[in-house]
Amino acid sequence: MSGFRPNPKRSSILALSFLAVLSLPGCAAKGQPGGGANTAKMAQDPGQVVAVVDGKNLTQGELMKDADAQLQAFDVQYQKNRHDMIEGALRQAVNERLLDAEMKATGKTREQLASEIKPAPVSDAEIDAFYAQNQAAMRGATKEQVAGQIRTYLEQQGGQTAQKAYFDALWKKHNVELKLEPFRVEVAAEGPAKGPAGAPVTIVEFSDFQCPWCSRLTSTLEQVKAKYGDKVRIVFRQFPLDIHENAQKAAEAALCASEQGKFWELHDYMFQNQGALGVPQLKSKAAELGLNASTFNQCLDSGKTAKAVEADMKAGAAVGVSTTPSFFVNGRSLVGGLPLEQITTVIDEELRKKG
Repeated sequence: MSGFRPNPKRSSILALSFLAVLSLPGCAAKGQPGGGANTAKMAQDPGQVVAVVDGKNLTQGELMKDADAQLQAFDVQYQKNRHDMIEGALRQAVNERLLDAEMKATGKTREQLASEIKPAPVSDAEIDAFYAQNQAAMRGATKEQVAGQIRTYLEQQGGQTAQKAYFDALWKKHNVELKLEPFRVEVAAEGPAKGPAGAPVTIVEFSDFQCPWCSRLTSTLEQVKAKYGDKVRIVFRQFPLDIHENAQKAAEAALCASEQGKFWELHDYMFQNQGALGVPQLKSKAAELGLNASTFNQCLDSGKTAKAVEADMKAGAAVGVSTTPSFFVNGRSLVGGLPLEQITTVIDEELRKKG
């Protein structure tokens, strides 16, 4: 059936370099962990010499210790991709059955059913708003130069939204319930947190204080906390990217502030002032927030919390984190500065599972 795809999750990509980045609402590191890992079975002798450098042996045990996080990330990503393919095929099969049921009930063809999906037209005001929100990604292009491409992109998004709404209504009408369990990974909820330890939903966020998408997610998670209260616990873990020059010291500063019980105060300041994350500025703000300046400054200058930041990054990389923000809702992976509705859908599902 031309132009009519039953899978509401299927996305399209606009072939424009300045808009392509918008398909991933997050900050990406220079390298992707695990992509080149060799998972072929190796001999089990940890003492086996696999290389000699300046006359010193490098053993398989040492190699596997260094590669363990990458191999684990590779395995997690493989398992997730496999699960996503299975879930996609399941949703496709469900949608096909729903279409068959509608055709039988209405006597209409698929083409006639497709004609009933009518996305709202894109207005000039929507184009203006999109351009204003994403001007940094336009690489100097004026609104007039890219208005046509933006309209095409928004029309595609509108078509996907209308199609999803159509199938959502069919799923509700026919009482569809997926029994396939969502993909989960084990993520330690270690770090500064908001909400009770016994909350039915735990969100573990890996974030970068200099990433604009992380700042956007922070505001969204505040709305999540306001909506769900003690039903949700939010845990913050550090994942500063090497593309952001101030992110590493900002992460260390946050943990220095945490030692004095002021993590969230400095956290909020840094996300609200991402252009003011130099060490002198952080020291000045820490003093304003009432921290012991001498203790904070010594902590930050000495790199006292750098190992804790590194531990968070290794833990994130091991579960497939390479883009910020990445967060896990009861182990279910989500990536990017997602809208509130997309996050609350997952939270509501988890709360229903908890009864």
